[in-house]
Formats: sequence, C-alpha cells, structure tokens
Amino acid sequence: MQAASDIFLGWFRGPAGRDFYWRQLRDMKGSAEVERMSSDELVLYAGLCGWALARAHARSGDRVQIAAYLGKSERFDSAIAAFAEAYADQTERNHAALCAAVKSGRVAADSGA
Repeated sequence: MQAASDIFLGWFRGPAGRDFYWRQLRDMKGSAEVERMSSDELVLYAGLCGWALARAHARSGDRVQIAAYLGKSERFDSAIAAFAEAYADQTERNHAALCAAVKSGRVAADSGA
C-alpha cells in the first residue's frame, strides 16, 4: 500500500507488443539502524512509521464509506484500544518468557554491546 506511486514502478511495451508492469528489484535505499537509536529517537521513529502506515491505509479505501461504516459511536475506538492493550500485554509476556529462557540457558543471547 502506498499513498503515492513508487518512482521505480512503471510499465513498458515489449518488442512483441505485450505490456509489462515492472519494479526495480533494488533501489539501494538506506535503512534505519534501530539498534543504534536512543529511546527518544526510537519513539520518534516508531511514530513516523505509524504515521506513514496510517497514511497509506487511509488512501486504500473510500474515506466516506469507511466513516459511514464506523459510525459516530466510540465502539470502534474502544475495540482498537482494547486490542492494542491486549497486544502490548502479550508482547510483555513474550519478552518475559524470552528473558526466562535466556536466564535458564535454553536460549543463547548476545547483548549487542
């Protein structure tokens, strides 16, 4: 999903008159090194990623139709908030299980330092 077309995405007509849709496999863009970010930088980066994802999703459907489907109540908002909290709780349980596995020696880990 993209809010705007990828500049490396396009089409062309081959020698036999057939049309092709193509995308460059590697555009050699850089990538964020999250393991080197401070807590504040990571929070900012996560917020920017969330904004970009929300923008792409917002462009994926008819906003009037989606708004009509969701209605004016807070039911959807509450459901999303409950899901987010449950997901965060599960993430904390998973992390605790990983830490326990590392501590017991069942899983090897490198601190990265």
